Parts: sequence; structure tokens; C-alpha cells
Amino acid sequence: MAEKLINLYSDTQTQPSKAMRLAMAEAEVGDEQRGEDPSVNRLCEMTAELLGKEAAVFLPSGTMCNQLAIHIHCRPGEEIIAHRSAHILNAEGGGTAAFSGAQVQGLDGPGGLFSVEAARAAIRPKSRYNPQTRLIAVEQTANFGGGTIWPLSDIEALGALAQQQGLAYHMDGARLLNAVVAAGVSAKDFSAPFDSVWIDLSKGLGCPVGAVLAGSSEFIEEVWRLKQRTGGAMRQAGIIAAAGIYALEHNVERLAEDHDNAKLFAESLRNLPGIWVDVDAVETNIVFFDIAGTGLSAETFCAALKEKGVDLGGAGARIRAVTHLDISRADVEAAITAIREVLSDAKA
Repeated sequence: MAEKLINLYSDTQTQPSKAMRLAMAEAEVGDEQRGEDPSVNRLCEMTAELLGKEAAVFLPSGTMCNQLAIHIHCRPGEEIIAHRSAHILNAEGGGTAAFSGAQVQGLDGPGGLFSVEAARAAIRPKSRYNPQTRLIAVEQTANFGGGTIWPLSDIEALGALAQQQGLAYHMDGARLLNAVVAAGVSAKDFSAPFDSVWIDLSKGLGCPVGAVLAGSSEFIEEVWRLKQRTGGAMRQAGIIAAAGIYALEHNVERLAEDHDNAKLFAESLRNLPGIWVDVDAVETNIVFFDIAGTGLSAETFCAALKEKGVDLGGAGARIRAVTHLDISRADVEAAITAIREVLSDAKA
């Protein structure tokens, strides 16, 4: 086993930097539940301003952001329109059904995106026999689509459709700031059409925990009630909120480095035997590639790589690599060398 692990499994694997840890150690704190934690309050104010919303609330995770927002937007038996690869459908333990009694109609579309025409066609006619369409949900960037960026024009068109049809509109903004940096569109512009939107602090921004959900003041008041109900309210949470403040002040623009490293990784993979990757599809920090031509399974491939100090995730013949602030250009080059060695060993 290699001494250093190059962790490309996910951008959730980031470690808080020394400077971030110092900011956490020196954070002003108070009772978050009573609105008396100055660090939490500042983080929420910063995020609301960033996203152009009236208010925001600090939550332990992005999944909680999604699930509490859905619970407010939807009643039991109602339906959500989302992409079939969406996180709310595939990676939240069936939470929409368990917590809100809502179902998701998954739409097809390249790169984890669906068209306004597909969404319009998916809206159910009003009938006692149909589930009532209630919410359109967009994931920015589209994780399982390969980190694809939703164009602002598509977001605005879907927002106009939602407004016309009387539907709520929600953004899973786990990697919204990756899209902001890569597309050159402000977070406020991307967020403007949505009734609810959140950003994750524990992915590319490098925090150990947390996410912030934003919307109208009335919406956030309802979120607070559900936060309390589900055990998400905290006490001296300023210690972790301080990491979010540091991240918003220091770790946003540097996301461009992650995007450059992901592109380098994809371009380097293209030259390896038995591997197929669509380099042009790499828009942010996520790279999917296919190893079917190597004759190896994802399990065997990833296990062999981990022995050489590189951690990746995959299933079937599809592998995912995610760059982040703990991955340097040298790490990318070392990972490619390790992959080349695994392929050589397999051939031998």
C-alpha cells in the first residue's frame, strides 16, 4: 500500500486546511437554536446575499436541505419532476417517499439534464386519478451526469414553466459554485428563478460538514420548524459555521483549479488502452470513464488502484473520479501513472 492516498473518490473527501481549522478554533459562538450564534448568523447572511434570497438556514447536510425543502413544497401523493439520475431519487434513501409521501418522476436527458419540453410533457393533467405535479427540481451541477452545468437559459425556461403551471421550483445546489466559476454566471443569477436553493460546504469548498438552504423569509421559518422536528437544530454551531465563512471567503475562485485538473485527468486517460472517456463532456470537477475495454471489473480496477495509493469509485465498467482542493496537478499525474501500471499488470 502506498504511503500517501490520492483520494479521487469524491470531493466530500476534502480535509479542512490549517487556516480553516484556525478559523474554527477562534470562532465566536452562541446558542444557534436561539439565534445567538454570531458565526452561524453571519454564514446565513452571507449565503442569502450570495444567492439573492431573503433568508437562509445552516443545516448539517445537503440531503437534509433537499428533504426539508421537499417536505415544505409537497404534500403526500404529489409528484416531483427531476432527472432520473437526480440525487433526490438515487442517493437519499428514499427520503422523498419516507418523509414527504411524494414520488419522483425521473426524466431522461443527456448529461443529467432534461429539457423544458420534457418537463412540460411530464406535468400531469389535473385528475382525481393522477398524482398532482407539484415541484420541478434541478441539480446543479448534475453529479451522476458527469458534473454537467445547467445553462442559465434552461434554468430560466424551466422557472418560467414552473411559474406558469403554479409549481414550486427547487435547486439542489450541491456543486452550484462549481457551475458559477466554470460558467462565469453569478450564483445570484443561477438562483433567481428558484423558490428554494442550497449550497454544500463539505464538497469543493473544503469544509468538514454543513450546507446552507435559502429562500423567502416565510419558507425559511418553515424550514426551522422542520429542522427542530428532525433533530437538525444545534447549539454552539459557530465552530463549524466558521469553516463555511472561511470557505466562502477563500475557496470559491480556486474551484477553477479543480476543473483544470479534471480536464487534465480526462485528457490523460484518453491515451490509455481499453479506457474510453468523453473529454469534451468534462465541464467541472467530475470525470466518468469506461473501463470495459480493459477486461477488468470496477471492483478489481479500484482495488488494484487503492493498493497503489489512488482511491476511485465505480460500478460495472463505469468509474468516477472527482478533483478537489486536496488534489494537485502532481497528484493527477501520479494517479494516471498508477492507472497505467494497473493496466500493464492486468495485461501481463
